[in-house]
Amino acid sequence: MKEKIKSSYNSWKTACLFLAPFMIFYTVFTLFPLVKGFVMSLYKGRFGCAQEFAGLSNYVYMLKDIYFWEALLNTCLFVAISTPLTVAFGLFFALISNSRIKGANFVKIAAFMPYVLSIAVVTSIWVYIFKPYTGILNNILIQLGIASEQIMWFDKPALAWATILIATLWWTVGFNTILFLAGLQEIPDSLYEASALDGAGKIQQFLYITLPSLKNITLMVILLQIIASFKLFGQPWLMTGGGPGRSTRPLVQYIYQIGFSNWDFGYASAISYVLLLIMVVISLVFHKLFVEKEVGQ
Repeated sequence: MKEKIKSSYNSWKTACLFLAPFMIFYTVFTLFPLVKGFVMSLYKGRFGCAQEFAGLSNYVYMLKDIYFWEALLNTCLFVAISTPLTVAFGLFFALISNSRIKGANFVKIAAFMPYVLSIAVVTSIWVYIFKPYTGILNNILIQLGIASEQIMWFDKPALAWATILIATLWWTVGFNTILFLAGLQEIPDSLYEASALDGAGKIQQFLYITLPSLKNITLMVILLQIIASFKLFGQPWLMTGGGPGRSTRPLVQYIYQIGFSNWDFGYASAISYVLLLIMVVISLVFHKLFVEKEVGQ
């Protein structure tokens, strides 16, 4: 009995020894900033000045802040449009990459390559494409007779959102493609062969074999895409500056401007924690509706 206790103690001590480096970094760079940020959200005062404890006043003020609600609405709009598009195109490119058609490997590489680029490079490319007069797209549209004059892509809210969505889709679809491709390669070929012998066509195989087999992967991709879309910042900041006006300013950009332009870190922290709460609630609801239901079945 004593030997078992001693062995268990030694195993626990060894485990702690190996976990210690990770736990130190995790505590310093994750747990401490989380706690410090929440404490900061309870104070008022600009950076470099005396901080005054304000309790929940930052959160109360947020409820009356029209700019907060405007930025949140812009973010939700982006999430609602970008998520289905990115997931659908990721699945589409994965199906092509997993097929035996000529050029499938090229599609796989071409879909994933933009994902390795930095956001600064991605936005620079698309600003150059959409730029009026000197941009590639406008000149092509005019030469083809589709447009009769230069289109000011960044001067109208709808067109500005279109540029952000296109750049985001081009940049991020490769990650979803790889995830879907991994799921497709796990589906046994025998299922398709058996269904073909029973007279099932390609559409029937896709609806009754491919999609059900990819259910868990699809749910994971959707959740990851929703979370990533709520953190939208680089594309509008570098492409439109949040304009025209404030029509494309997302919540993270508003947090950045409050914190690093107005130097009001208390209010910026409060908004950050509301954004965190939104993503946590979405994740929990998603888990409750889909994951637990799947386990229960």
